[in-house]
Formats: sequence, C-alpha cells, structure tokens
Amino acid sequence: MKMIKLLPKILWGPNCLTKRTLLSSLCFLIVQVALAQQEVSGTITDQKGIPISGATVMEKNTTNGVVSDFDGNYAMTTTKADAMLVFSYLGFKTIEIPANSSTVNVVLQEDLEQLSEVVVIGYGTQKRADVTSSVATVKSEDFVQGNVKDAAQLIQGKVAGLSVSAPSGDPTEGTQISLRGTSSILGGTNPLVLVDGVPGSLNTVAPEDIASIDVLKDGSATAIYGTRGTNGVIIITTKKGSNDMKSNIEYNGYMSISSIANRLNFLNADELRQKFDEGYTFNGANLEDFGSNTDWIDEITRDAYSQVHNLIFRGGNATSNMTASLNYRDLEGIFLKSNSEKYTARVSGNHAMFDNRLKANVGVILSEQMYNALGDGTSFNPYIYRQAVIRNPTEPVRDVDGNWYERDVYFYDNPVGYIEETIGENKLRNTRFDFSLSYDFGDHVTLKGLYTRKGESNIRGFYQTKNHVSTTKNGQEGYASRGTDDYVGNYGQFTLDYDNTFGKHKVTGLVGYNYEDNTNEGFYATNRRFPTDGFTYNNLGSGQGLQLGEAGMGSYKNSDKLIAFFSRVTYNYDDRYLLMASIRREGSSRFGEDNKWGNFPGISLGWRIDQESFAEDWDWLSNLKLRTGFGVTGINAGANYQALSGLTYGSYFLNNGQWVRELVPSRNANPDLRWEKKEEFNVGLDFGILDGRINGSIDYYNRTTKDALFNYSVPTPPYFFGTIAANVAEIKNTGLEFLLNVTPVQTENFNWTANLTYSTNTNEIVSLSNDAFQLTNDFFDQGYTGEPIQISTHRVQEGQPIGNFFGLKSVDITDDGIWIIERPDGSLVPATEATTDDRQVLGNGLPKAYYSWNNTLSYKNWDLMVNLRGALDYQILNFSRMFYENPTVSYNTLDSAYDLVYGKTELQDVQRFVSYYVEDGDFLKIDNVTLGYTLPKYAIKFAETFRIYASGLNLATITDYKGIDPEVNREGLAPGNDERDKYPSITTFSLGINFTF
Repeated sequence: MKMIKLLPKILWGPNCLTKRTLLSSLCFLIVQVALAQQEVSGTITDQKGIPISGATVMEKNTTNGVVSDFDGNYAMTTTKADAMLVFSYLGFKTIEIPANSSTVNVVLQEDLEQLSEVVVIGYGTQKRADVTSSVATVKSEDFVQGNVKDAAQLIQGKVAGLSVSAPSGDPTEGTQISLRGTSSILGGTNPLVLVDGVPGSLNTVAPEDIASIDVLKDGSATAIYGTRGTNGVIIITTKKGSNDMKSNIEYNGYMSISSIANRLNFLNADELRQKFDEGYTFNGANLEDFGSNTDWIDEITRDAYSQVHNLIFRGGNATSNMTASLNYRDLEGIFLKSNSEKYTARVSGNHAMFDNRLKANVGVILSEQMYNALGDGTSFNPYIYRQAVIRNPTEPVRDVDGNWYERDVYFYDNPVGYIEETIGENKLRNTRFDFSLSYDFGDHVTLKGLYTRKGESNIRGFYQTKNHVSTTKNGQEGYASRGTDDYVGNYGQFTLDYDNTFGKHKVTGLVGYNYEDNTNEGFYATNRRFPTDGFTYNNLGSGQGLQLGEAGMGSYKNSDKLIAFFSRVTYNYDDRYLLMASIRREGSSRFGEDNKWGNFPGISLGWRIDQESFAEDWDWLSNLKLRTGFGVTGINAGANYQALSGLTYGSYFLNNGQWVRELVPSRNANPDLRWEKKEEFNVGLDFGILDGRINGSIDYYNRTTKDALFNYSVPTPPYFFGTIAANVAEIKNTGLEFLLNVTPVQTENFNWTANLTYSTNTNEIVSLSNDAFQLTNDFFDQGYTGEPIQISTHRVQEGQPIGNFFGLKSVDITDDGIWIIERPDGSLVPATEATTDDRQVLGNGLPKAYYSWNNTLSYKNWDLMVNLRGALDYQILNFSRMFYENPTVSYNTLDSAYDLVYGKTELQDVQRFVSYYVEDGDFLKIDNVTLGYTLPKYAIKFAETFRIYASGLNLATITDYKGIDPEVNREGLAPGNDERDKYPSITTFSLGINFTF
C-alpha cells in the first residue's frame, strides 16, 4: 500500500521529467529484450518418424541449450531474434536451422560414418575417428535376441576374432569365450570383463540391462589394464538415465521353450530285438530282452519352459537422474530337476552440483540365484546322460514292486532313479556397491575417484537317499554334504584427466592409481549312513560315517592384492595424425619377492588418409584410416602363495604311544616367479565408401607370450618338493581379422544391413624348456579318454600348435575286424601289435577360422534379424562313437555299430582311441532368427513403443560331424573332445514383448 501511495509523487513530483525519461528508457529496453528473445519449440525425429530422446538443441555461439524429452519434444527461449539453432545426436548428422518461427520441427539424418561414434576404451572414451587400436563396439539394437545365457552370447558372431560358443545346455552354465587364440598354458583364455568400469563377470548384470559392449582386442588397447589384459577386455555399459529425461518404464519379457538340439541314434527296443533275431548275442546291459519298451532319454528329459522379465525405470531433472532395474529369470533345463531361478536388482543415481562441476554416482547391484543340484556342488551330473544312452531299452524303469530297476553291471545305473533319489540345492548371492565422485576444475582437468565393494557367497546342500543306487548297490545308506564359500573384494581407483585443444593440436592425458584386494574362504563337510532320509543334508551329525572314519571335511582361506599406477596420453594433429601411448606399473602379491612388479607399455599410431588434401576429390571415400600398435600385457596366472614354500600334513605315525601326523613339503619357494608377458603387434585398416554404406576393417596381429608358467619336475634334494612352478614357456599366435558392414538397400520403407566377419588364428608352442628348467621330452600329454581305454588324447609339443590330437592312425581293418594301424614310419600293423610309440598327430581341436553373416531387415513396422555363424578347419574326437560304435561292448550301442567299417566287415576289436573317430568339425549354423513387429503409436495409448517378437536360437546346423553338435569344448589344452558325459546343447524358441510407457 505504501508503494502505491508513493507512485504519484515519484511520477509527478519535483523531478518528474527526469524520472519519466528514465522510466521510458527502461520500458523501451525491456521491450527490445522481449522482442529479441523468442520462444521456440518443436519435435525431433529420425527418418522413420521415431522421436529422438536426448537430442541436444543449442543456440549457436552461446551456452543456451536444452535436451529433447522422451517424445522428442523440446522448448527453449533464444537470446536473440535471429538465433541459429544447432541440433545434434549421436549417430546422426548435426544440422543448423534458423529460429525464424515459433515452431521448428527437425528430422535428423543418420550419419553412417559416425554410428557408434564414441567407444569406450581404458578408463575413458574416445571418438571412433580417433581410435588407433583394434576396438569393436556392439550396441543393444544389434544384440543376439532371445533366451541368451550371458552377456557374451549377445555379441556371438558380431566381433571378428572373438569366439563365443555355448556347448552346454545347462541353464546354470555360461558361454565359452576366447579372443585371438590361446596365450597361456596355465592362465586360461577368459578376457577381463568390466561392468561400468569395475571388474566383474558376464553375469554381473542381466543381458536385458545392457546398452552396449566394447571389446578391446589388441595389446596397445589393453596394455593399460596390465596383468589382466592379455586375453582382451570386454567393457559392458549398462542402460542409464540422463538429465532432463522424461521418466519412463521399459519392459522386456519373453517365454521360451527348449529341447535337445540333436539325439544320438542308439538301439531302441525294437531294433535290439531285431538284433537278437539276427543271431547277435551280447554281454552286460544287452544280455537279454527284459520285455519293456523304454526310451531312456525321454524318461529323463522334457520340453523346458522358461520365462524372463526385465523392468527398467529411468528419469531425471536438470541436475539428477536415476536408473533402477529388476530382472527375473526362471529357466528350466531339458533334464528333470535341472533349473535356475535368479533375481537381479540394480539402482544407479547421479547428481551434479556447483554448476555441474562436481558429479556423484551411487550404484548398487544385488542378485540371488537358486538351482537344484544333481551333482555334489554342481547343477547336473553328466554321468546321468551317459547312463541314459547306454541303457538297455527293453528294461523297465521300475520293477514289479515299484523299486527302481537295477542290475549288477559295471558302471550301469538307472538314470531316472539317479535323478529322483538325489536332493540338492545351491544358493548364490552377489552384492556390489559403487560410489564415485568427479570434479571438473574448469581448466581442462577432471579428477575422479571410485570405490567398489563386492561380495559373493554361496551355500549348498546335497543328499542321496537310501533308495539311491549308492545305497542299493554299494550300501552307503544315505550320503550328505554341506558347504559354503564366501568372497569379498575391494576396488579403488583415482584418475586425473586432461583434455585441451590448441589450434590443430588436440591433447588428452590421464594418470591413475588402482587398488584391489580379494579374499576367498569356505568349508565343507560330508557324512553317510543316516538313520532316516527325513533330514536330507540338514543334520550331518546324525550319520554314522563319522564314527567309522567315512566322513570328510575341509576348509580354506586365501587372499591376494593388486596395486597399479598407470598413465596415458593421446595426441591428434589436424584430425589426420593420431597417437596413443600408455604405461602401467602393476604389483601382485602372487609373485616372487624379486618380481612382484611389472611394467606394461603400449603405443599406437593412426593416419586418417581420407583427411589429406590429396583425398579431397575422392568423393566415394568417407573413411580411410591406417593404424598400427604394439603393447605388452601380463597374465596374473598361477595360484595364491605359489611363490612361497609350503608344508602340509601327511599320513600318521606312532610316536611315544601317540599317533602324530607328519609334516611334509607341498610346494617349493620360487622368488623368481613373475608375470607372464604377452607382446603383441597389430596393424589395421579402417575404411568406408559411398557415405559409409560400405565400411569395415582389416587387422593383422602377431602376439608372443614369454615367461609362460608351467610346473616342472625338479630333483629332491636340493629342492624340498618334486615340482616347481616356473616362467619358462613361450607361445605364439598370429591371425587376420576382417569386418565388413554393408547397407545394400536403404529406402523410405525398407532397409537391409549386413555384417560379415572372418578371422583366422594360428598358434605354436615355441618352447617349453630353458637352461634352468627342462621337460624330460619336448612335450607333455593332456586329455583323457576314461575307462576302459585309459589314455591321453592330446599332445602339447614344441614347434606344434595347442590342441593336437595324438593317437593311433587307423587306415584299414582286418578280415576278423581288428584295426590296422599305420605307424609314423608308414608301416602297417594290426592294432593288437601297436604300442604307444606308434601314436601320431591326428588333427587339431581348435578351428583355424571363424566366420559370420548377420542380416537386419526392416519393412515399415516389421523387422527381421538372421544371424549365421560357422567355424572351419578343425577336428573333433567323438567319444560316443569311440565307446559305443562297437558291437562287442557290454552296453547298448549306436545303430552305426553294425555298419561295415571301411565297407569291409563289422568291428570286432576292443574299444580304442584311433583316428577313425576323429572327425572334421566344420559347420555353418543358422544361429539366431528374430521376427518382430512394432505396433503403431496410436494402437496402444498407454505405451510410447510396443514391439512383439519371436526368436529362435541354435536353429539348424549344416555339418558332416556325426555327434550331437560340432560346437564342443574349446577351452584348456585338450580342446575338441566331445565327451560322453555331457549336458547336450539345446534349441530354443522364444516369444516376447518390449514396450515403454
């Protein structure tokens, strides 16, 4: 009220003219500013009319800007009337449009050259154009769809040089993965897996929760990860929210049905009776006709039904955003009592303060998995499958009294009873807590800190009842075991980043520190002879086995530490000449006192030829970059405390009337125990033509592992123990990798993109001995056939590749059905006269080449994905044929056991490992086919997007291999063994929906 009374005095007082002039000027200025500012709004879509969420709209030459919401809408106020708006989004061409209207709708055009523009590298990101190493990126829209096992299967066949296979249909088993061959004898082939920058596993998060996967392949890219970069690095980036993001919920769910991919042709009841009619006589399992018709595989298998549901909530405002996801996986296996049920929850929150200079993130991942245990500590006992295929098909499942039908035959048990009389459960819990802070100092410098606490625990119980064959045949009277394991890990990281541009020069720098510790501990106990089945594995003390000395127990605890300092610098001159160099110094508690620390340098160079002045008129060329690199990485191989001497307790002896356990050496000290080091050279060419519609890369690599660990025999004395782990061996891998992306058709309604990969790998054991430690020979044998053949299957030898089958070479058969063996000198002898000295190389279990052809087609609202994948030039030892393609065995046989060998006569020899059973494994698979339909936006009002799809995995295999599946075990030093005890691979069909609201 006072202000209202004063207004007349101010306007018409003594100094009213001056005051009126000032007021008029102020009003005029306000009007001018108002006229200069302009409200602009609109919608941003792609060429198909799909809204683009998160697109950036900036007023040119200002800091004024906004981000489009989930519907692609934006609204902003410009600072001047003739403002120019800049619209940009990753994977699309940036455009500038004048703000000459209150409504500006924009259609962004796909930039094929810049798709997947930003890739994740060690401790940071880099523009694809600036990458000088061999790095592959796969986005979620290109993932394999359907009921995948883990994150690796999402990119199966998508990355040249990366082998991903799923030889087991067990729902608790993951994939086998290998990058650029085998680089260690004892260290394995698994790559380092990082989930949002923290070491994890392929199962840390649900596959449906992953946004992209980057694969660092060569040494110059992985050297900054030091000890764990030898087998490559897989960087998983999860789906996240962003600032100013409209809150939304995304659902992805599917139902699946799985069945055994292929069945071996063993004699059924009618075929066995026919053999009896033909005059065949048998011992053991097929001694006689027991009057039933039993399909033993049908008795223990089923059509497996599974369901997966995934919910993701995302949203954010100007300073904060949050992502929360919940995943439920209920998977049935094709065998009875084979299953896996898992819950995974993830929450991640981000908040920015002080004008976005200080940014904080808090994340939590929790999971719990439960599954039945048909093996002691394992989900399935593969011995059960063997019992089903070799069992007499005329035997009943139960006898007339309702008991399991059993017979006294060696290693011959009722598989249905084996399953039904086994009770077990494994329960695993995982937790991960992340906290990070970063501060932008404003002078091109950013400081970041990260702490992660990880935990994993499991508890397991296993029980075989009094009706189990272990009791009915062996008098065990019930067997129980109980155990638990616990893991706790701490991970800390500090980095200081620098990023600046000086004219044509762009420089980035990074220095950092890592700390990691891991502690594992656990115990187990077993007992037998229980008074009742009622307690199962929950009352171990009630068994009498403890008093009879038949119980067992054990416990353990170990820990290790890794500490590292690292640095990296990149340099870009005029977007033409590129450099990246890094160094990591890392220490491990596992190694000897004199060699705990190692240095791992890496350097790579790039030349963007298409940016040179002489290429200005090459209109057909959109990208041409030559790159080369060299890097050294380590392998943290071996076991904890392996460098230290060890003592253990042995047998008992009587001392002064008391039984005392002797203390005996168990391990020699080796202060020289050190890192395995892999030196890798890589040269590559990236290319793109016709505006990127044809693009790809070619890479050649040469990697040599030096100081590879192996256990050597040593004399005692002077050593306390008979073997020692030492850095002696050398392994070499070379190969080529080709990637080609093509867009054959691109129209308004129809698009077809194709991706082709091809890679080769050749490895060699260069040496296994040095002056200090030698093998008795220049080789050692690996793999094992099992009873009754009982011989090794592979030989690892200097000058030869890993994976060589080593056995007798069969070339013919005698008239009385005995194998004829060709000796290494070319002479022929009957197998009954052959010795182990007559063995020779029969093939190799590792493919020399892998290839894939991935196609994505879309027509209006329909989409179709077809992925084909294969492997070339390798062999498989077919254990099923080796043991059961023989009419003389004491078990049921394959139909082919009665075929004429080499077209001459039936086999009458004993079971032997001969080359006849080593088969070519080359194959082509129709691996994944997915057909989807996205409903029009008006069809379902509550949903922003709604897609229905049907998918199939492992649909068909083209191969000459006679086993179930040519994708067999490729890990370790005995690859290519198709074991008779196994969990067969499966074919899966899924029906699912994705929608966002």
